[in-house]
Amino acid sequence: MTARARVRAPELIGKGGWLNTGGAAPTLADLRGSIVILDFWTFCCVNCLHVLDELRELERRHRDTVVIVGVHSPKFVHEAEHRAVVDAVERYDVEHPVLDDPELATWRQYAVRAWPTLVVIDPEGYVVAQHAGEGHAHALERLVSELEAEHAAKGTLRRGDGPYVPPEPVATDLRFPGKVIALPGSGHYLVSDSTRHALVELAADGESVVRRIGTGERGLVDGDAGTAQFSEPQGLAMLPDGSVVVADTVNHALRRLDLDSGRVTTVAGTGRQWWQGAPTAGGALDVDLSSPWDVAWFEGKVWIAMAGVHQLWTYDPEAGRVEVAAGTTNEGLVDGPAADAWFAQPSGLTVSGGRLWIADSETSALRWAERSNGAGYVIRTAVGTGLFDFGHRDGPAGQALLQHPLGVTGLPDGSVAVSDTYNNALRRYDPVTGEVSTLATDLREPSDAAVVAGDIVVVESAAHKLTRMHLPEEAVRVEAVAHRTQRAATDVAPGAFRLDVVFSAPAGQKLDDRYGPSTRLLVSATPPELLTQGAGKGTDLFRDLVLDPSVPEGVLHVSAMAASCDDDPGNEYPACHVHQQDWGVPVRLADTGDTRLALVLAGMDAGPQ
Repeated sequence: MTARARVRAPELIGKGGWLNTGGAAPTLADLRGSIVILDFWTFCCVNCLHVLDELRELERRHRDTVVIVGVHSPKFVHEAEHRAVVDAVERYDVEHPVLDDPELATWRQYAVRAWPTLVVIDPEGYVVAQHAGEGHAHALERLVSELEAEHAAKGTLRRGDGPYVPPEPVATDLRFPGKVIALPGSGHYLVSDSTRHALVELAADGESVVRRIGTGERGLVDGDAGTAQFSEPQGLAMLPDGSVVVADTVNHALRRLDLDSGRVTTVAGTGRQWWQGAPTAGGALDVDLSSPWDVAWFEGKVWIAMAGVHQLWTYDPEAGRVEVAAGTTNEGLVDGPAADAWFAQPSGLTVSGGRLWIADSETSALRWAERSNGAGYVIRTAVGTGLFDFGHRDGPAGQALLQHPLGVTGLPDGSVAVSDTYNNALRRYDPVTGEVSTLATDLREPSDAAVVAGDIVVVESAAHKLTRMHLPEEAVRVEAVAHRTQRAATDVAPGAFRLDVVFSAPAGQKLDDRYGPSTRLLVSATPPELLTQGAGKGTDLFRDLVLDPSVPEGVLHVSAMAASCDDDPGNEYPACHVHQQDWGVPVRLADTGDTRLALVLAGMDAGPQ
């Protein structure tokens, strides 16, 4: 069981104030008597969105004893804007109080190093557990039940409603729409109405609702337009047979819409999220998927931007088969043969000029896939440098900057429009000249676009509408800005250095080594020269590294996984769980720096300071 260190929980502070509390500003003293779970998240992070989904059932089952508090801790500059946080809380159906902490004050107080991180505070106000990454719902359920029993016996548990106050609903035809396609023949549009869990067909004016497909309730149900259910659908693509394939993101599935009848069927995915070790190829309805965000028809298959595992997959409708097409599941920006490439939440796809263009959101990059000498595919980057550099800068592609783009659209002249979401802009990349320019600004979180009769129709997701505009002949002039992530670098000593990933199996469980090693650790660095020893894969959750003293700063990339199962010899079919997390830790070499870095996957090594 996770060690319960008697560490008093630091106060919750955030310059942005509180959301979902009806104007109140609760303190930890106000929450005393409840089990408090702090969810350190940021709305760009698909792993954070997975944790929001994992917490929903816990929230429901323990509503009178548990208070979940989202601590919004931004990575991108746009995420530090209060209005954007307000939008995200509604967009992702967050039904608990949220502290807006744009300056990472509470993040630092709790010594958090990764999105997402969960911290458990007992009813007396002490931190008892910390978990980084996904897959901890079962451990939290067990811990919460133990804390309920323990503090009920001590008389320190207080049952009752928490401080959550739902916001007033707003009536609009669309609510945070995600993607759009133009429907052939009719001039209509099909839009994924993501927050309302439906698809909406709009007339040629882009405003009048022709029909809604889906009940509007979250679920995974096939059927006609009035009974089908989705869960935060995103990407849409026309198939050669005239039907539409839908990336049903939170259901981890692909759905097919028959435009004539309005009938929806599931064509890929099981409804369960893919985890490390699960099959990566097979029958489409037998293989798990992970947050498919966009889809595109390319070279005879549906290509899938599998944001949840940083890969591209394909779905072959004829063969009824899915498989990985590109990416290793490691998060970052690495080009080369498709099988070796790294992505970071690919979220937008389009086909133009014989290439599959990719909006790789967490690296703020525009990338593409194409055949390599007629054989396998290769991945290239047009714009973007990595996880920590972003901004709004036009000019040569090697110097240009984007900020978390979610959509990409081919233009009639062979160039590519990028829905530069967190810059609230529409950008253009010209593959011939290699230049990046700005087509439009002052859009509210554009997430996709479609070209119609020489115009471009943009999904303004945070404005809940489609906006049609003429494609400008000249670019808009924008003052260039550049940013790096605001997380402070960790001072580390050059030379010999110890990396420890802390993991304790949840109570009642043990490491699952029935089929080989139960843990995995992958370490790399940007720039690669930072590590002179210790890079690569291994099965121990520790690694002795050597840091090159001639490299003044960089980022350590750490990916850890641990599998645990019920510790019951009499149970022939024990419940097993996978815990996993990726860290990108900015480091600065200094003679007085630390010689050890502890990253908590599950446990209490590096707790609040």
